[in-house]
Amino acid sequence: MQLSLVELFPEFNRSLFLDIYAKMSVDTKTKRPTLCTLAGQRVPAELKIRCQRKSINAFPEGTIYKLDVRLVDLKNKKPYFSAVKNNKIQRAIEFYDHNLRVQKGGCSQPKLSGSMPGAQLAR
Repeated sequence: MQLSLVELFPEFNRSLFLDIYAKMSVDTKTKRPTLCTLAGQRVPAELKIRCQRKSINAFPEGTIYKLDVRLVDLKNKKPYFSAVKNNKIQRAIEFYDHNLRVQKGGCSQPKLSGSMPGAQLAR
């Protein structure tokens, strides 16, 4: 059974999401690195995540990160996520092999087994 503080405290809204996987890519319009959510999670796929560029600049395009995000839904604007702890954005250990290949110049898509990427840990 999973405990949800949202159900216990109705004054909280469902805008904070923990342990979300995102892939770093370069935006075609701005030529800046951005994070977008991966498919197969409890959040919509390809939703952009606002974060500090210096937190994700150290690694190449295609790197997978795991972070906590807050939903930002403004009127008449497309919703997006904002990173909760910009200084503590880390690469996802669940995608260690994928991230290592990306760093070495390999460019393959991450394999999602099941609905959540954490299933790759059991080998």
